[in-house]
Amino acid sequence: MTKQEELQYKLSKLRAIMAGRQLHGIYIKRQDDFAWLTCGGRNYVGVGDMGNCGLLVTQDRCYAVSNNIERPRMIDENHLEDMGFEYHSFVWHDGAREGKILSELIPSGKIGYDYGGKDNVFTDIKAVRMDLTEAEIDRYLQIGKDASEAIETAAQAVRKGMTEYEIAAQIIKNMEDRGLEELSCMVAADDRIFKYRHPLPTSKSVERRVQMGGNFRRDGLVICLTRYASFGPLSAELENQMKANQLIDCTLISASEPGTVLCDALLKGKAKYEELGYADEFNKHHQGGPIGYAGRDYRVDFGVTDTVKDHQGFCWNPSITGTKSEDTYVVEKGKRTAVTGPVLFEKEIIETGGFTFERPATLIL
Repeated sequence: MTKQEELQYKLSKLRAIMAGRQLHGIYIKRQDDFAWLTCGGRNYVGVGDMGNCGLLVTQDRCYAVSNNIERPRMIDENHLEDMGFEYHSFVWHDGAREGKILSELIPSGKIGYDYGGKDNVFTDIKAVRMDLTEAEIDRYLQIGKDASEAIETAAQAVRKGMTEYEIAAQIIKNMEDRGLEELSCMVAADDRIFKYRHPLPTSKSVERRVQMGGNFRRDGLVICLTRYASFGPLSAELENQMKANQLIDCTLISASEPGTVLCDALLKGKAKYEELGYADEFNKHHQGGPIGYAGRDYRVDFGVTDTVKDHQGFCWNPSITGTKSEDTYVVEKGKRTAVTGPVLFEKEIIETGGFTFERPATLIL
């Protein structure tokens, strides 16, 4: 599938939403939706929800709308005109002009937006966005391989006395060298691994063991992963806990069969916590959920009645105090494909639910 074919496929999905909602156009401006429609474009200056260029899609036309600051980059580097978007821009200090352009292009005002409260179609777009195309999966797998290599290379360079800041800086540099940008980067040394589920890096130095992870993005697609490095072997207790943690993770992944109600998959993960003697740990942190053009499209809880889609990205992240298992996968009928996984680290083989998984061992330095 070429990028133009991918674009046309996605436009057909937006036009189906328009027909169903009786709209004459859809205007998208969120960073995730823009990246999805443009097959990896970047309409932002800083990382966040909203971008600086919008795309208006009608039943037969496509338009790009931004101020004059963004126009050159959108044309030269995101190739919007080459993709078929007719460009409309306005001088940067006339912000009201954006709305007037939309009114001129669609006089009826029947426009759906991926933001705001009026005629919001973000949920509709996200539902089709989560069903990844073959081309997106191909990109995702390469992104995941590069990200795994980046963080594992950083782990190999860890030395006693390095601060969490220094370790995070190496991770981020390695990611940026491979074209991935940081959405979040978490590093915890020694006792902070046990204290905090979301350990932002600090000036604390590592002496014994370090946890590294986060969310990183390229071409709009987000991967999430966690790795551990230790100076010397783990205790038998911690080694067994890590294996139990990974088994819970693999149980959740194997339970994410297309057509399955997500809260049912979550129940299987909860049952595995209980079976392995870690029942109380389930309530101490969320378990993750669908991933793709966002760090998580949503976190799965027992109120989620959505079903798993075919060709959908998932990153479950079960944790037990002191350990966490987290990698990105694509699920398909009868198939689980690792997007991130051990590239340089030794592999732990886990079989469950009819699937065989390769999970990263702790790196012994």
